[in-house]
Amino acid sequence: MDTYVCSKLNRFIPTSFKFIKSGCSPTTLRQDIAAGVTVGIVALPLAMAFAIASGASPATGLFTAIIAGFIISAFGGTRFQIGGPTGAFVIIISGIIARHGYEGLILATIMAGIILLVMGCLGLGKLLQYIPYPVTTGFTSGIGILIFSTQIKDFLGLQIDQMPADFLPRLKACAVSLPSTDPTTLGLGMLTVVSMLLVRKFIPRIPAPFVGIALASLITWLMGLQTETIGSRFGGIPTILPDAVSFSGLDLMQLKTLIPEAFTIAILAGIESLLSATVADGMSGDRHNSSNELIAQGLANIGSALFGGLPATGAIARTATNIRAGAHSPVAGIIHALTLIMFIKVCAPLASMIPLASLAGVLMLVAWDMSEVHRIKRLLFAPKSDSLVMLIALLLTVFVDLTVAVEVGVVMAAMLFMKRMSQLTDVHSLDTGLPEEEIIDRKNGHEKVVVYEINGPMFFGMAQRFVDVMSFTRKKPEVIVFCMRLVPTMDATGIEALETVIRRAHAQNVKILLSGVNPRIRKTMARLGTDKLVGADNIFPDFSTAVAKTILHVDKNSGLPRCTPPKQFTATTA
Repeated sequence: MDTYVCSKLNRFIPTSFKFIKSGCSPTTLRQDIAAGVTVGIVALPLAMAFAIASGASPATGLFTAIIAGFIISAFGGTRFQIGGPTGAFVIIISGIIARHGYEGLILATIMAGIILLVMGCLGLGKLLQYIPYPVTTGFTSGIGILIFSTQIKDFLGLQIDQMPADFLPRLKACAVSLPSTDPTTLGLGMLTVVSMLLVRKFIPRIPAPFVGIALASLITWLMGLQTETIGSRFGGIPTILPDAVSFSGLDLMQLKTLIPEAFTIAILAGIESLLSATVADGMSGDRHNSSNELIAQGLANIGSALFGGLPATGAIARTATNIRAGAHSPVAGIIHALTLIMFIKVCAPLASMIPLASLAGVLMLVAWDMSEVHRIKRLLFAPKSDSLVMLIALLLTVFVDLTVAVEVGVVMAAMLFMKRMSQLTDVHSLDTGLPEEEIIDRKNGHEKVVVYEINGPMFFGMAQRFVDVMSFTRKKPEVIVFCMRLVPTMDATGIEALETVIRRAHAQNVKILLSGVNPRIRKTMARLGTDKLVGADNIFPDFSTAVAKTILHVDKNSGLPRCTPPKQFTATTA
């Protein structure tokens, strides 16, 4: 028993603890430091850009990357995961702030962290893997489109007093304000995008966002260009980490109204973090612990919120950069957080000169990558149900609300799963192998014995179809045999459907026999009383015994001579 408990608890030991216990060589430590510094440089502009796009200050994005990034690396279930603010949260964060204020966002993030903790402790990480690819592609692409639309104003330098929250009014406001485009701002934005694309193509090992922003900032400073910067809009970045949030001003009565937003944050954080961990596994040949990863995500979101930060999750691009940079252990992720702290302490004044158009250019390229146009095109040629699900998730994200899109997407995922599973199960007639004179009633011209084989799981998704198929529209037989050797499992609804068919058959004086029922289903039937309804002596372990029983029943009622079971069925056939 102690060994069993220890093995269970061992699943929740963070990956970093295992590496610390095994020891780190000077070579691997140097690799982790180099990778951590590289990822820190990549995370620096992205953390600020995502925060600004979400309606928060750039410092908030940096604090989130530091606190959440440290916790995710220190307590997670992967070797390479890099955590922090991501594009997936931009729209949901801005929506929560608009509806409930920043205090509402803090509460929703803490609630989401608790949900992630519970999911991790219950081992529910694998459930998130069942959300279909069309659903995740739909709302991820929708998020990319929304992020792109929110950056048009800063990229072009448009004079818009208040950007509308909804997609179509936002596009209309930008279109009306196009004559106010500032050539200097547009030039800096284009310079950032073009330089990032060139770096990606020719020197991909160098962090493209950092190069783009550094180049635009340098030109702005050298030429004294008049354009909006982090310093002019936000007053710069503080050089100290924030104090913990005081809950005295928080409205705890908001908790009930924030439940949908909290679940949205938790589901998005879970999906993206586990997707990032899976990508890391594919690149490194490693294997992540989904339960530990969700627990770390929960702790990271709670920790981030306690210091006024944003929701956080595993970042796919930064995690991939970490692996390419030669990371060996979670120490690289911890170094990434320390690199950001050093930036705040040493280089915060320089951040004030970063043009907002440059950050907008970075986010536009990120949004394009998230939109995954090639995947949308590919899914349009997938089965119609997949294409429809993808389009619904995308359109709901863009035109309605991300929370609604996630909720509807999860429901659609469940319905799609049920539909596909029900299609795997079919009910068809089976030849008994008996001579025709044994099973045909010459007088009335109908079969006395009918065999149906059920192939696949009997669950609520196909229960009604089973009842419909078994409606006795023709002349009723004397005996029906259900061959269940290919039924791996039955839920309560499936058993209820079977009982409905049995009752209808008994009402018409038709005898029901079951063959090939596996022991697990037999136990469930015994607990629910199904064996009493059909008769315990009418449930057989194999088909040949059931056929022999039908012969005895028919012989008894018709006076035909007895015969032996068909040779093609042996006593071992289930």
